Amino acid sequence: MEQREKNPLKVAIIGTNGIPAKYGGFETLVEYLTLHLGNKFNLSVYCAKTPKEKRLSEYNGAKLIYLPFKANMAQSIIYDYVSFFHAWLYADIILILGCSGCTILPFKYFFKRRKLILNLGGMDWQRSKWNFLTRKFLKFSESMAVRFSDVIISDNTMIAEYLKKTYDRNSHIVEYGGDQAFRVELNGNVDHYFFLNQPYYLAVSRIQRDNNLEMMLETFSKLPDKTFVLISNWDFSPYGKEVKAKYGGYKNLHLIGPIYDQKELNLIRSNCVAYIHGHSGGGTNPALTEAMFLSLPILAFGVSFNRATTENKAEYFNDEFELKDLILTLKSDRLKKIGEEMKEIADRRYIWSKISSKYADVFLAEN
Repeated sequence: MEQREKNPLKVAIIGTNGIPAKYGGFETLVEYLTLHLGNKFNLSVYCAKTPKEKRLSEYNGAKLIYLPFKANMAQSIIYDYVSFFHAWLYADIILILGCSGCTILPFKYFFKRRKLILNLGGMDWQRSKWNFLTRKFLKFSESMAVRFSDVIISDNTMIAEYLKKTYDRNSHIVEYGGDQAFRVELNGNVDHYFFLNQPYYLAVSRIQRDNNLEMMLETFSKLPDKTFVLISNWDFSPYGKEVKAKYGGYKNLHLIGPIYDQKELNLIRSNCVAYIHGHSGGGTNPALTEAMFLSLPILAFGVSFNRATTENKAEYFNDEFELKDLILTLKSDRLKKIGEEMKEIADRRYIWSKISSKYADVFLAEN
């Protein structure tokens, strides 16, 4: 890494589990921002509760600040509030990833002036996993985030249009990268995953209802001659355990736990027939941009966000029947064409060095 510039701006990044990244779009974003911008800015990243023996003092040149709270579920609001208050003590710029804790932002007028940059992510309040009251709170938090942030970043054109229509706020469109993914050929090494010896379809996703994993599994459970591999964090929630128990007995379904070794993950991704992306939440999902960078044919859930990411050049489904039809009717030449088009888009739009440069421009720009 090049020597850091003299008197760099202090940038605090809050709202994530922290780095090194495992699964999670925001965590992956932070990992590559620190990698590419660590020599230009004085970066600090707030990290969720972590055992002391596993803590790092810095990563990619960024200072890691650990808080005694979890970044998810009930403690997430406290985690965000404490992050805000602590960052306000020293930072020139606070990059806020997500808006669940942004009900605190109206208090910014009681503190020294800081530049607040918001990356909304998706419209979290729309997700089916939340109950009525939680959705109301998240929608209110979103409105506070958009109203009181100085600058807003949208990772998808559909998010930008939503912000303009709903709140009359303009935003900078800065997407996610995908070039951290790299192809790994088989070379006969298939002992651990015997399904690599045969054609298979693949999805990599967190176990959340709005990612439509049950729809995929139900579809392939009725296609016993088609192999489907689904990598997810099954044991994270009762829902995940329930889904795994329901579909784990099918011989053509391979339900695999999280894989953090990138070479191993890329081996499985690189050799599938097609990648199935079921996310229905808004935004540009990193798992999708990575699959595109690997030249994988994409079958995506047909929401506007996925269509924008793939420039309407993938194949799309809206229910089990449409997904089944795609699996049974798409020919190899069409799949190859989709893969080539996905790679062309990824090379043009989803490179982390380009993404990081756009963030640097936002950091340095006048409000």
